[in-house]
Amino acid sequence: MTQAPTPTADTVRRLVRSLLKEGGDGTGGPDVRPVTEDREHTWWVGSRHVLRLAPDREASVRRRRELRLRELVRPQVPVAVPTSVAHGDWAPGLAYTLDTRVPGGTADEHDVSAVGEADLAGLLSGLRTVPARQAEALGVPRTAPRSLEALRRMAVHAAERLAAADEFDAARLHQLTPPGAAQLTAQPGSAVLTHHGLTGAHVLVSADGRVRGILDWTAASVGDPAEDIAGLAVAVGSPPAMRAATLAGYGARPCLRGLWLARCDTVIRLTDRLEGRTTGSLPLLRTQLRRAWEPILLERVTDLQEDEPEP
Repeated sequence: MTQAPTPTADTVRRLVRSLLKEGGDGTGGPDVRPVTEDREHTWWVGSRHVLRLAPDREASVRRRRELRLRELVRPQVPVAVPTSVAHGDWAPGLAYTLDTRVPGGTADEHDVSAVGEADLAGLLSGLRTVPARQAEALGVPRTAPRSLEALRRMAVHAAERLAAADEFDAARLHQLTPPGAAQLTAQPGSAVLTHHGLTGAHVLVSADGRVRGILDWTAASVGDPAEDIAGLAVAVGSPPAMRAATLAGYGARPCLRGLWLARCDTVIRLTDRLEGRTTGSLPLLRTQLRRAWEPILLERVTDLQEDEPEP
């Protein structure tokens, strides 16, 4: 397999100069810089655009699919979805998209207000209205629900190692018992279009706490709505995520399933990072763990009715 080229500022500047009429002084080109030091394939272009370069052919497929998916999603949700002003290949077989920059900071920088929770509710309820068949016709994959019991067992072992490192109280996971995990199995026929990649970096929040936009739809799938509830718990905290999901019409079962997916995931991710199996920011992983484990009003998995109605 051919090694993909590493983009440089000159590479990005030449590409952008060919796409935008404005910007730059005619010689040096527009101001370009990586979004972060460890993301060499995502670049700010001036103050109005962001250039995303696919690093491989698989990512290119997702980027091209995302262009069509965003057009399908945009009319259904109350928050901004990035708009592409240009797209094509930046290297043979490797896609790029030049998008307008959505204003706002990230959920890692700003807390979500009560009105922002309503914005998130609109996102979740809007995704439920997108016909799954239309999304699948664009190439969006269908993903089977994860086993919460299998995830719980992994998290129990991970929590013990975190406890030994004085990072976490492993007893907190005892709230989720095997019978409780069994009660929170995803219900048949509940699959919807999901963003499936909600993180603090992908949720844009203004200084007043409103949710202004949702970025990066490349991981979207038709599947378990609890995955997006879990993503919001990690991105903005469990109480706002649970309130938003409830406002969107989700009942106790998917809300609690999303909560415990997030809690188990964050325990496992921090353990993997501390033990050197993955990379990433330790402070961010600790923050995500804290957010997911924030207490909510309904903590226990009680006797849920098997035929609990969903709006």
